[in-house]
Amino acid sequence: MKVVKFLSLGLLISISYQCKEVKKEVDATQKEVKAVVEEAKPKTLKVTLEPKSDTNVSGEITFSEISGSVHMVATITGLTPGEHAIHIHEKADCSSADGKSTGGHWNPTFSAHGKWGAPEGYHKGDIGNFTEDANGNGKVEFTTDEWCIGCGENSKDITGKGVIVHQGADDFVTQPTGDAGGRVSCAGLIL
Repeated sequence: MKVVKFLSLGLLISISYQCKEVKKEVDATQKEVKAVVEEAKPKTLKVTLEPKSDTNVSGEITFSEISGSVHMVATITGLTPGEHAIHIHEKADCSSADGKSTGGHWNPTFSAHGKWGAPEGYHKGDIGNFTEDANGNGKVEFTTDEWCIGCGENSKDITGKGVIVHQGADDFVTQPTGDAGGRVSCAGLIL
């Protein structure tokens, strides 16, 4: 009888141990699935452009990150018809009346200013130019895998930066700004 009790106790201990191991495996699998789902879910950052330098230039910008790429859509109103530049700057600080509190172009790689993708170099904030129509409406769409939203990687993370819309067009040559003129609208990229 004692042998049966001993064997039963041993069997219960073994089953209990196996159940704990299965639970650990299930928990680990659930964590992996959750990580994959979180990675696939788009991160979104939506900001409002506020007028600067005594203008009425405003708009909205949405950044969406999915599968390692960030897609930006900006709608901008209040500019004169023609080409205007849009850049990401170093700081999310839009407190100054002229937008200069955002600092210079975001350039974590210390490259020369230029057109995005140019072999001679470009800043990570050198988005480029867009056209404002006769009614004062413009739209910019831009996609890159060189940015991220909130990943914490200094050379990719756009959070903590500022977006500036400029009065003129970027010439892609003048260092370090592209001679794009005054800062007429600003938005801080804060999660």
